[in-house]
Amino acid sequence: MASPFNHIIVTGGAGFIGSNFVHWVLDNQPDAHVTVLDALTYAGNRENLAGCDPERMTFVHGDICDADLVDRLFAEADACVHFAAESHNDNSIADPTPFLRTNVEGTFTLLQAARNHGVRFHHISTDEVYGDLALDDPNRFTEETPYHPSSPYSSTKASSDMLVRAWHRTYGVKATISNCSNNYGPYQHIEKFIPRQITNILCGIRPKLYGDGKNVRDWIHTEDHSSAVWAILTQGRIGETYLIGADGERSNIDVLRAILAAMGKDADDFDWVRDRPGHDRRYAIDSAKLRRELGWAPKHTNFDEGLVSAIKWYTDNPGWWQGAKEATEAKYRAQGQ
Repeated sequence: MASPFNHIIVTGGAGFIGSNFVHWVLDNQPDAHVTVLDALTYAGNRENLAGCDPERMTFVHGDICDADLVDRLFAEADACVHFAAESHNDNSIADPTPFLRTNVEGTFTLLQAARNHGVRFHHISTDEVYGDLALDDPNRFTEETPYHPSSPYSSTKASSDMLVRAWHRTYGVKATISNCSNNYGPYQHIEKFIPRQITNILCGIRPKLYGDGKNVRDWIHTEDHSSAVWAILTQGRIGETYLIGADGERSNIDVLRAILAAMGKDADDFDWVRDRPGHDRRYAIDSAKLRRELGWAPKHTNFDEGLVSAIKWYTDNPGWWQGAKEATEAKYRAQGQ
């Protein structure tokens, strides 16, 4: 089926989840042209877009807080998918300033442009806006779960969600929101949990595990996230929020031991490190609304197989991550992690 949008802006499209979405759109929607707007901060990498057809993808190096630039781009677009964000909890605890600027001011700037030009706007958010759940709580997050963010990162994402809802209600911006669980897959920065453990092992460094290792995350392969976002962008009801998840709840220690086993290491071949301040215990997504209304379903439902594919990607692409490894580990050592 032909894309209902001819020219899509993808903010943060050189980052982990954004670049995977760009590849997904170009692979699956042959009529769509994508403009990537990315500031190329430490988490953005132009190499993430290698192989994209230059006839169908335009890269713009710029800041989503640059109102003049954003306005010019939106004047030529009919949709925007907003991935750009500061997203690492540990970084937000160390310095929340860039999180406020990018996640709040940046979203405001984009919404103003969407308002001025009538552009369809989809906002990518996180399940962390809901706070956390007890390990033995049978419930999962739904679209009706009250917001209870607990970190500088999640509080700025909650703020941006509220802006999107207000601009839809007040100004009629054609907006939707999705809150997704933890992603994994290719192009993920090595500061994040899964690629940090994989690349530690590849470098001969013992993996590190926060706290008691019992914290639970609900994992989804980034390709499934991309297909869900497209379904919401093209079929979702304007003004609605959809939760995206793949029923992938795993404790951190179970994930680490699965990585160790897949890489031929002993189950206890890791170091315990100091816990993150205010570390959320459990995230869990109920994506029934998305599946029921839009007919979406994940393809990557075997997490162990997904981990093996992630391990293979980092093993096969050392040039992509090795340059950042020493600085990443130095930062963690300074934090006692």
